[in-house]
Amino acid sequence: MKSVLPLLSILVAVNVIFSTNATNWHQLTVEELRLEQAKSDIPEVFKPLAQRVSLFKSQIRKARNLTALTQLIIRHGHGLWKDAVISVDNLQSFDDRSLYWSRLMMSKTLRTSNAFQALLPMQQQQLLWKFELISRGSHDVKFSRSAKKKILLTGFDPFFLDRDISQSNPSGVTALALDDLSISLDGINAEIETMIVPVRFADFDQGMIEELLSPYYHKVDMIVTVSMGRTDFDLERFPARRRSAKAPDNVNIFTGASSTDPILPKLNGKDITGPEFVEFSLPVSMMSKIQQPFNVNDNRLVETLGQAKFAATDLAQIENKISVSGSGGGYLSNEISYRSIVMREKFNPMLPVGHIHTPSFKGFEPETSKKISQQVKRMLTQALKGI
Repeated sequence: MKSVLPLLSILVAVNVIFSTNATNWHQLTVEELRLEQAKSDIPEVFKPLAQRVSLFKSQIRKARNLTALTQLIIRHGHGLWKDAVISVDNLQSFDDRSLYWSRLMMSKTLRTSNAFQALLPMQQQQLLWKFELISRGSHDVKFSRSAKKKILLTGFDPFFLDRDISQSNPSGVTALALDDLSISLDGINAEIETMIVPVRFADFDQGMIEELLSPYYHKVDMIVTVSMGRTDFDLERFPARRRSAKAPDNVNIFTGASSTDPILPKLNGKDITGPEFVEFSLPVSMMSKIQQPFNVNDNRLVETLGQAKFAATDLAQIENKISVSGSGGGYLSNEISYRSIVMREKFNPMLPVGHIHTPSFKGFEPETSKKISQQVKRMLTQALKGI
């Protein structure tokens, strides 16, 4: 995290980016380079999904061509996600780290295999991207039950791993714990499907969130993005258009943004368009009734250029200001919220869409993650009255 590493971003056929710091696709990424430290410091996180990783490694070594590699990444990418969901459910581990680090073990295995290195660069990048998406649950979003309501929820990978290699992310835990779950309230039932997104600026810049979420705006009844935040639960009322956080992403990329010089994210190579602030549409009055064990706040704090943070009363108060940070801050959690709401205005203006910041912790606290995921479940259940 002490230096800015070069960024390689190549547009792939699905109109999104799989970004690394590598100069060639067969070189290890910053995230993969952390594996040795992780195996030394937190060896326990590799155990729950070790069988999947071992089988993948064995079969990848035997693969001889693109077709064989493609079949393996589809089979094992999907299997990894399902194994992670089942592991959290069966073991009640409330640990997202096994999925994160096992995915990196598998991408490293793929990247360094003989068959992969014999491919053309475009084929390599497409394989890596396909594995990335599938192993994050994006291909597992199937509302197959006859539930009256459908809810799509996203979480994030662990991040700031150079500060603490053991860091977990309760939003990722929540995604794993609630995937394919049925909830009901007063005769209204709903099915929840989930996925987890990376903490990488370039993926956002090249439209990854738009690619992942846009198919669902006319298929679901609510979209909820979740990330780790502050002390309580915050329902982020006013997401902002710009980045201002100085923190790097998971491949140690710094944007150069600050509170005095907020910058615009990109969308497929161009500055993202839209208002400086947007407003969420979650049924906040319903969700805010669940105040235990953590408080749930309707967070309206924003920051504009030249003006300190303040609680905005409505959009009209801030619509002509230059945004510095939204209610959700100036990092990727604010940004996924902003992008998802802009799509809502484009595709389905009546759809409830918004962001939840969970309570935060350092390292790994499974009991806290359990409480957080269970409270999110109750908040979503209560929301059924308002969607």
